[in-house]
Parts: sequence; C-alpha cells; structure tokens
Amino acid sequence: MGIYGQDWSSYQGTYPPAAGLAFVFIKVTEGMSYTNPYWQSQRGDALRAGAAVGFYHYPHMHNNAHNEADYFSVHAQIQPNEMIVLDWEGYDSNNAGLTNAEKLAYKESYLTYMKQKFPHNPVGLYCNTDYWYNVDTTGHAGDFLWIATGGLPAGQPGLKSPWKFHQYSANPVDKDYGNFASVTDLKNWIASFNGTTPTPPGDDMTPAESKMLSDLHALLVPFAGWNYSHGDLPDVHQTLTNAAADAAAAKAAVAALQADVTTLKATLGVVDPAKLEAALVTAVDAAIAKDVVTATVEVNGKVV
Repeated sequence: MGIYGQDWSSYQGTYPPAAGLAFVFIKVTEGMSYTNPYWQSQRGDALRAGAAVGFYHYPHMHNNAHNEADYFSVHAQIQPNEMIVLDWEGYDSNNAGLTNAEKLAYKESYLTYMKQKFPHNPVGLYCNTDYWYNVDTTGHAGDFLWIATGGLPAGQPGLKSPWKFHQYSANPVDKDYGNFASVTDLKNWIASFNGTTPTPPGDDMTPAESKMLSDLHALLVPFAGWNYSHGDLPDVHQTLTNAAADAAAAKAAVAALQADVTTLKATLGVVDPAKLEAALVTAVDAAIAKDVVTATVEVNGKVV
C-alpha cells in the first residue's frame, strides 16, 4: 500500500520527468522576492502525467507570516483540487538568529491564515523530525503532515504522529511516499475539501496519446546529453509553439497568394482575347523596334 511522488524546485528545470508519479509538490515562492521561474511548466508537466499537485512556500521567518502567505497566494494561483504546503525549515542565513518560539509562531500564524484564505484546499506542513520534535510544541500541521527523514525506508518515518507524506530520499531528486492506496484515493481525499470529484486520470488524453507522450519523453531525456536535474533540457514547448507560429504564417502567405490568383483569374476573365492578343503583338513589335540597330555598309563603293 502506498504511492510515490517527488518534490521539485527550479533545480529540476522546465520539464522534469513526471511519468509514473502519483503526486508532485512544487516550490513556487521563497520569502517575499523569489518565484520559481519554472513552476508553471512543472505544474503542466505533472498534470499531463495524471499526478496530483501541491505547491509550497519556503519562508524567511523574519518577515510577517501573513505578508509571505499573501505573496505566495498571488504567485501560486491556487486552483481547486490542489494542495498547499508550508516548507517549515530555516537553516540558511535568511532565518538566522530566530528563536524556536519565533519559528513556531511563524508556523502557527502562516498555517492558520492560509487556511482562512483557502478553506476548500488541503493546507499542510512540511518539516523534518528535528523541527517536529524540537521546535514544534503544538502538533499543529494544518490538514496534513509531510515529514522528512533520512535513511529510513519509504513509508516508515518512525513517527507516532499522523502523517500523509514521507520524504524518504534526496538522491538524485527528492523522493516521497504517500500514505494512500492509489492516486485516485489521493485525489478523492483532496477533492473532499471542496466536495468535488476529481477528473479521472487520463480523461483529457486517450491511452494512445498518453503512451505517445511517455515515449517522446523517454526519447528526449538522454538525447544529446540533456540533463533534467540541471534544467538543461531545451524548452520543447516553446520550440513547438514557434513551429506552430511559423506554420500559421506560411498558411497565411499561401492564402494571400491564392487570393491574388483568384483576382488575376477574375481580371483575365473579362478581357477580350482578341484585344489582348493585339495588345501583346503591338507591345512586342514596339519592343523589337526599340532594339533594332540600323547600319549602312559600303562594299566597293556600293551600299549593300
């Protein structure tokens, strides 16, 4: 029992491999000045693969939690049936000097305020066991807990508290386990927050189309040394968009030529053929006459 997914940031590039994943969590914002430049294409990639999606914010906890929640909300454009997560950790310089009490206060304020803003979406908490055991004192994780551990098997975080997701590895990408029987079970749980029923996986693509997408994906990854994990894969979507624009321009040019031909045919159709022939003969004679050179040659005193 259990399903598997990943969590992505800008390090995974424009279109990380999503085939076979049941869910994906995507970093959208950090602090009040950074937005993942790839989050929208990553969201599209995950949805096309049939995965459930969630979005997370990495805090700078010296800032006001409500202001950061608003910053995330503006940029994440949260839709129904999407999860929201606070990535509650702060081991960098942007969170230096904070007491555990201040970190806890930020978490409580952020989760409470975010749930008020998005009452019909699951709002949860990501943290590692250090924060859960040593910084938290309330056990408040919003609607769900996503716990990170190192060196423990998938789905076995060694935690007594209820949890929904387990980040069990960071090699070569952050890997996660979901405590659900299937991706449909997960989507139904997400949908239960707003009373809707999620679209069954693959409804927007036929099986043949889904297989074609997966096969194309498999072909592109190793080609020419492209590396998803460093964002080196060319923007295939943009390339196809440009090609479509070129095709549209060519189609428009052909249509213009066809219009010119139609106009020419219409014009010729009302011309008297005899008059047209006479006009052409006159024009040709005039051109010949213009280029004729007259010369007088004498041979033995006689003009020839």
